[in-house]
Amino acid sequence: MRTSIRTGRAARRPPRRTASGRRPSGVPPAAGTLTRVSSDSTSPDSPFRHKDTDRDSAPQSVLPLVVRIEKTDPPSRTDALETAARAVLTILADERSQGEGEWARAIRDWQDARIRKVVRRARGAEWRKASALPGITVTGATAEVRVFPPVPLDGWPKELAKLQVSGTELADPAAPAVPLPGAPVLWLSPEVEMSAGKAMAQAGHGAQLAWWELSDRDRDAWAANGFGLSVRVPDPGDWRELTRGGLPVVRDAGFTEIAPGSCTVVADHPALRR
Repeated sequence: MRTSIRTGRAARRPPRRTASGRRPSGVPPAAGTLTRVSSDSTSPDSPFRHKDTDRDSAPQSVLPLVVRIEKTDPPSRTDALETAARAVLTILADERSQGEGEWARAIRDWQDARIRKVVRRARGAEWRKASALPGITVTGATAEVRVFPPVPLDGWPKELAKLQVSGTELADPAAPAVPLPGAPVLWLSPEVEMSAGKAMAQAGHGAQLAWWELSDRDRDAWAANGFGLSVRVPDPGDWRELTRGGLPVVRDAGFTEIAPGSCTVVADHPALRR
């Protein structure tokens, strides 16, 4: 059962995002890569602040995320997606990612190139080894996701490089509840089939797009609320309205699983409707 909504035109219209792209080597399944974009954004944290930057020629990095999936107690799919999205927001907001923080240069370089996220899975000793690396673990109702500072495409730590990527399939034991009124929602496309790992990366993209569009005040308020959000799938008719409503839309580069330019997520934060 899918959650159905009705939307009106948003008062604020973010910059339109356009697709492009060469297919790089070394991008595994369950990766998510945002398409190249054009924007007039002047936010200091936006990767679109350098209008003349060739994002394909810049050094390429990836944001690693690892989801804990134990054989006997896997997380629910929706909770894993929501926890992954909150993990992305958490590392973006972390003081180590700001200013002269220890992760700040890696975060800036990652955002100046193509925005890649790769989700891998771990359990038992693998999870414990991954948890010992610098990063942040975010916990949901059933899910645990650890996010790490960006690494070069071919420079993964050995503890993460050997983790499995493909085959990350999860299920929901029951239909997710209707999102709370006025709460942020990442609407996942009902038209695109994705593995759980791929969908986690896309949810992270959607959360990041919302973060870039928000004012400092709205970012602080969201962080103070623990980055509360929902990930839901709308009815097809509502999806078409959402993609035309002026909210941030993720258009995947199509390196894995889905066609280039596919709309995968609409980031619906109440502050973006004011």
